[in-house]
Amino acid sequence: MQDDAPALLTEDDLALINALQLQPRASWTELGRALEVDPVTVARRFGRLSEQGAAWVGFSPGPRLFEQVCVAFVVIDCAPGATAGVARALSAHPQMLTIERAAAGHDILATVATRDLPALSRYTLDLLPNRPGITAVEARIVTHMFTEGGRWRIAALAPGQRAQLTGPPPAQTPAAPGEITALDRALITRLAHDGRASYQTLAGDLGVSLNTAKRRTEHLTRRGLLRFRCDFARPLGGWPVSVTLWARVPPADLPEIGHALIRLPETRNCAAVSGPHNLILQASLHSVSDVLRLETQLASAHPSLDIVDRVITLRQDKLLGRLLDPHGRSVGIVPPDLWSEPEM
Repeated sequence: MQDDAPALLTEDDLALINALQLQPRASWTELGRALEVDPVTVARRFGRLSEQGAAWVGFSPGPRLFEQVCVAFVVIDCAPGATAGVARALSAHPQMLTIERAAAGHDILATVATRDLPALSRYTLDLLPNRPGITAVEARIVTHMFTEGGRWRIAALAPGQRAQLTGPPPAQTPAAPGEITALDRALITRLAHDGRASYQTLAGDLGVSLNTAKRRTEHLTRRGLLRFRCDFARPLGGWPVSVTLWARVPPADLPEIGHALIRLPETRNCAAVSGPHNLILQASLHSVSDVLRLETQLASAHPSLDIVDRVITLRQDKLLGRLLDPHGRSVGIVPPDLWSEPEM
């Protein structure tokens, strides 16, 4: 059982996490070389973090996948006293990628992904409003994802260490519509549990040859449909504050501002969305006071950006399929399944 007062992550822990953010499937030898630690120590350290639920490597949607599925930020109001129960129930839904409970405004902010717009319509119009405890549902559909959380990095490595783990981005080929197969879905589910699983392990678990497991994984990454990401318990690593900023931006300025925002080190998610507030920015911060600093910085750099609402997360219950405890540690997983039929 996990203790009630977990230790904060150390500098060595954060350096390893940063290295895995850069190269989630690098060998222990490669990671050890960059960290100047022997491979056995690196493997043991990550094994401890993983066992504690303090860090993990899993699946992340590739940029081309966002072009094939429908993603929305869904704000949910709940009856008094019902929010915790609703969050627990919704955490079991594979379409619910991320669930956060807010400090003001709407009770729950969720990131939802389905295979297409009709599936999202059924889920948000027919299923969620009929869930006991839910009083209102509003879906703000992503029209363009500038960046998603898998690209967020901490800065725990020296420049020379980062250089050893940062190479040219792999060449990508366009993805064809409907390219995800049943085997791919099973592969993604397995990688959601353990993004560092070897090809031999994947082959054994899926009942295919080693070459098939390797070929399909490389195919999905090369086509921009699959990425790997290292996540960690942010409250234990010095990033206890998560804020969501809703903004209005003149449509002509959206591309320029969106691409500028993704260069900020605090930015975790940034997307153009439907509705009166056409831009969402989610940031990870060190303190509550950083919220005002970030807003001031944005106002100075982008005069046409009008922040109309800001919401601080009180608790994150789910992060890309990972079920989290109040300290942000992984305590379970509901693998994302963007292609299944939504059901209660």
